[in-house]
Amino acid sequence: MSDIWPAMLAAVPIGLLFGALAAGKGLSPLETMLMSTLVFAGGAQFAAIELWATPAPIGALVFSTLLINARHVLMSASLVPKLQGFSRMQTLVGLYYMADENWALAEKRARTHALTPAYWFGMVVPFVACWIATSTLGAVVGAALGDPRRFGADFAFTALFIALVAAFWKGRVTFWTVAAAGTASALTYRLIGPPWHVLAGALCGLAAAWIAAGGATPEPSKPEPLQR
Repeated sequence: MSDIWPAMLAAVPIGLLFGALAAGKGLSPLETMLMSTLVFAGGAQFAAIELWATPAPIGALVFSTLLINARHVLMSASLVPKLQGFSRMQTLVGLYYMADENWALAEKRARTHALTPAYWFGMVVPFVACWIATSTLGAVVGAALGDPRRFGADFAFTALFIALVAAFWKGRVTFWTVAAAGTASALTYRLIGPPWHVLAGALCGLAAAWIAAGGATPEPSKPEPLQR
């Protein structure tokens, strides 16, 4: 809880904002709650709500949400080797509710401690509950809430991600990775628009990390001979 509560706090205005937008598109509080429970992907949910119409553009919805959430393939692949103490069911359920925040915190935790089911679900359960509760509340009081963006609430997750990146800082490699991903994402968002900025940022960040790290995986260092 001490690790996840800042992310939960940042999720509150974003959840309220999503619920209000969903209500504005005609979704009931129950439908909003089910969407947050079954989809549980903030970026994909916002993209879906922006495209929501009657009849629903199924092709555009599927493509946009798939593109936005493609990063989860890499995120889960990086976590799986650290989930040795998880059962098959714990792995499937745990990764289903993986988000950027609990993924980053789990990676940070794995540097110094074994990643246990207790730690993972201790983060995931309250974070998921917070997202479901706030998005549902946003749908209930959407009209009275107004637009939380006028208070700068939409910057909450951005501020949180800046803090997460800072926690992973490793010098030159991190700098070039963040700079390339951020620049490519911002330019693509301005010139082409969403959701392509997510893919552009991911690809350029990966390329920059590979180049900055030397373009190859370093060979493991050999142990030095024992001194007599």
